[in-house]
Amino acid sequence: MIRPSKLFVAAALSVALALAQHPRPRDGGPGTPPDPATMIQMRVSHLTVLLSLTSAQQTQATTIFTNALTASQSVQSSLHTDRDTLAAAVKANNTAAIDQVSVTIGTLQGQLTAINAKSDAAFYAILTPDQQAKYDAMPHGGPGGGFGPPGMGPS
Repeated sequence: MIRPSKLFVAAALSVALALAQHPRPRDGGPGTPPDPATMIQMRVSHLTVLLSLTSAQQTQATTIFTNALTASQSVQSSLHTDRDTLAAAVKANNTAAIDQVSVTIGTLQGQLTAINAKSDAAFYAILTPDQQAKYDAMPHGGPGGGFGPPGMGPS
C-alpha cells in the first residue's frame, strides 16, 4: 500500500537531490535550476539506480511524470496568482478576500496533491513485486513524486 505522506516526503527529497546535482556557476551564485524535463530525467535515472528499472519502465515513468507535470502547470499558475492576491489582501487588511483566497489556495493545493498521488500510484503500478518491495523498504517510503514536475512543490 502506498503511504501518501511518505510519498510527499520522498517527492521533496527527489527535488532536493535533483537541485543538488545541478552545477553552480563559477561565481558561486545560485545558478538556475534544471528545466522540468531535465528534472524528470534525473528522477528517472535515480529511480533506475535504486530499483533497477528496465528501459520500458524508464519510458513509462518518464511519461507518467511528464503527464503529471503537464497536469499541474495550470494549477501551479493559478496558485502563484492566488498567493499574490492573498499578499495584497493581507496588506489591505481585507479579511473577506483573505478568507476567500485562502479557500481557493487550499483547493489548488489539494488538486496538486491528487495529481502527485496519482502519478505516484501509476509509477508504483509499473513496478514488479521485487521493485515494490525495494521501494517500500526505502527509509522515506521510496522516491515518489511530487512536485510538481513530479517532485516540485508549489511555486
